[in-house]
Amino acid sequence: MNINRAALKENMTGYLFIAPQFILFLLFLVYPIFEGARLSLYKINYQKETFVGFDNYIKLFSDPVFVKSTINTIIFVVFIVALTVLFGIFVASAVFDKNAKYVSFIRGSYYIPVMVSMVVMSMIWGFLLNPANGLIPFVTREMGLPAVNFLGNKDLVLPVIIFVTFATNVGQAIILYIAAMIGVPKDLFEAAEIDGASRMQVIRQILIPSVKPMTVYITIINIIAVLKIFVVIQLLTGGGPNNASTTLMYFLYNNAFKYNQLGIASAVGVIMFTITLLLSIPQLRSVLKND
Repeated sequence: MNINRAALKENMTGYLFIAPQFILFLLFLVYPIFEGARLSLYKINYQKETFVGFDNYIKLFSDPVFVKSTINTIIFVVFIVALTVLFGIFVASAVFDKNAKYVSFIRGSYYIPVMVSMVVMSMIWGFLLNPANGLIPFVTREMGLPAVNFLGNKDLVLPVIIFVTFATNVGQAIILYIAAMIGVPKDLFEAAEIDGASRMQVIRQILIPSVKPMTVYITIINIIAVLKIFVVIQLLTGGGPNNASTTLMYFLYNNAFKYNQLGIASAVGVIMFTITLLLSIPQLRSVLKND
């Protein structure tokens, strides 16, 4: 009996310690999810809520701006994630076994943009690309090249945003890949050296398969991050020109805070949450399998 009381007391102590964090988790994460799902079924005008069922979702899929923002988001996800994974593997495999000081320098060089706020980085790129007084258009004019409005051309705005986002975030992938490659057993490299394998064969047959779990992790976290891309759109293009750079998150923002369509915005949030949840399943399976 005393043993059971002691165990109960010990368990209660643990529960009391995690209770504040658990309450905050329920209040600021779980509750908004359910409230957002509820609001997506209503038409909301200030203090008035009218139940409309799935009408908000039907309106979304018949809205050309929503369709355009969905296509843009898919384009961003595919290209930014692919560039991040490929470039991260390329840099990490090139330097992971070099001198420790050299590797540290590479880590720091690529990670500096990650440490800087996305707001600051977007403002810097906005200054560089501003068609009126930006540094890059000025240099092109001085070189006698035709002036290009990178942020006002609907054919160029997507590649520009892809490059800016990729360049800002790729440092994290490089750091993670270097750490994963350093952890690969040295016996594999020694055996490959004895067999006369080239560096490309070592990378293709040893390194890439060995860091596959890290690749899955980097892919998923970058997909989720790109789905939420907002700051760079807001500061560089405002979704323009003619909605050419509008994303799901920016579409949600406009409906919630500009057009006062909280029901529509909530429906977009539910769709994004569902996509994120589905994309997280492979990572969850990987973690459970390792456990």
